[in-house]
Amino acid sequence: MESSKVVSTDKPTVFIEVNPKVIQDTVIFFDGHEAGGKNHTTVLKGFLKAQPKALGTVQIMIGAMVFILGIVLTSSIYNYTAILEYSGINYWGSFIYISAGCLSVAAQNKHHPCVVKASLGINVFSAITAGMAIHLMGIQLALISMDNPSLYVEYFTMRVTGILLVFTIPQFIISIYISALGCKAACNKDSTVVNVH
Repeated sequence: MESSKVVSTDKPTVFIEVNPKVIQDTVIFFDGHEAGGKNHTTVLKGFLKAQPKALGTVQIMIGAMVFILGIVLTSSIYNYTAILEYSGINYWGSFIYISAGCLSVAAQNKHHPCVVKASLGINVFSAITAGMAIHLMGIQLALISMDNPSLYVEYFTMRVTGILLVFTIPQFIISIYISALGCKAACNKDSTVVNVH
């Protein structure tokens, strides 16, 4: 269904065409230019206004900190066994967080729906990974506190795990937020595109 309306005045004529069935893989840049002469959805523009570049940068920094703290926790001179050590979530989780951050930054830099969809996918995976890490860290803290920590190594492990938890919770929240924005931008097929000629 396509409708159009012509407004005539003594000044130049404006032609407005509304077409809800236009292809959705288009982008509007902030300066108003169009990519490839195609039409753009306002939903994708809303995703770009949410500043995924800044959130992606935070994700990259969190991933780097989780990786460094994972090295500290693993390479401590004490032989206290930790669930986080056995699972390796400090290493592969941090690489997922860094990948999600890089794709979030690329989503704003490239202005392309495919990159937004890739960012959506990796951020969903990052949210799942962060949720698993939060549960493992909670179990780790509960097990140490049930043992009545008296050794320095137990206090050290509790402190490092607590710091990891402080970094992982914002990662979880940011991943869910970017996933929601990406889903709104990538999965919306019923949005209306307005062309002004």
